[in-house]
Amino acid sequence: MQERSNYSPKKFAVVGAGPVGCIVAAFLSRGGYEVTLCDVQTSLLVPAQDSGIILSGTDNFHAKVAKTKTRIDELAEDPPDVVIVTAKATALPIITSALEGFINEGRYVVSWQNGIDTELVLAERLGEKQVMRAVVNYGCILEAPAKVKMVFHHRPHYLQELHADSKEAAVGICRVLSECGLDTGHTNQIRNMVWSKTVNNSCMNAVCAVTGKTMFEVINDPIVSGLVNALLKEGVKVARANELMLGPDYYLDCLSYIKDAGHHKPSMLQDIEAKRQTEIDYINGKIIEYGERAGVLTPYNKTLHSLVKALET
Repeated sequence: MQERSNYSPKKFAVVGAGPVGCIVAAFLSRGGYEVTLCDVQTSLLVPAQDSGIILSGTDNFHAKVAKTKTRIDELAEDPPDVVIVTAKATALPIITSALEGFINEGRYVVSWQNGIDTELVLAERLGEKQVMRAVVNYGCILEAPAKVKMVFHHRPHYLQELHADSKEAAVGICRVLSECGLDTGHTNQIRNMVWSKTVNNSCMNAVCAVTGKTMFEVINDPIVSGLVNALLKEGVKVARANELMLGPDYYLDCLSYIKDAGHHKPSMLQDIEAKRQTEIDYINGKIIEYGERAGVLTPYNKTLHSLVKALET
């Protein structure tokens, strides 16, 4: 049962017009909320406002956003109640700098992203009271600007405030997202959930990126799948050494989840193919960082991190 809240945001901005951002913008727009979609690439924005965002796959509908912007600082002219950041974690320093001008008391920023500690990058400049973190459970591919195929959608998603004073706002945002069809539950375990998802991602994303194979191809390769297993064990060891609660059956649950993976190209492989910078620093890189803090060796993660960084250059 969803907790009660009197907080009712009306205006949203979504930063990042890639597949993840288009999905959030489409659901909120369909729900009747005023949505401004932001991205530096004009080509990604034009269809979203003209013909509308088209979703296919597990969810099928289209919806037009109210406005588009190529500069985040232009949002200050008519500030949104909530900014949902879906852009790559690598863009966070620039995004945070632009948000500083108008994110103040009563306005909130949600990190709707992959990776560990993305919310901390935002909070360092914007303050803990203004920042929230979400864990997102859908897979998607951008087929064309504002045209997204949803490969899977495992509801619900989860969201938590960083500061206790913002709990009511967090619950209100969860309610709005859920009413729009993007079922989102409020939690007090977001850090554990972030690690649970990231360790899972760390053992597949980088391997797919380096080999050029889909998740199905990787897990069904008897040699490469052994590397996936080693990465998973290493990530679990680091998480537990840092007192993260993954659950007693996490390792077996991950193996089961991975074995059911279809012919999906994870985002890191999509980035390599498109010659974009990846989020490897916020995934395997963070496992390496936290491993060093706890005195846990991470040779498999270090190797994959280095190989992906080499492919980026």
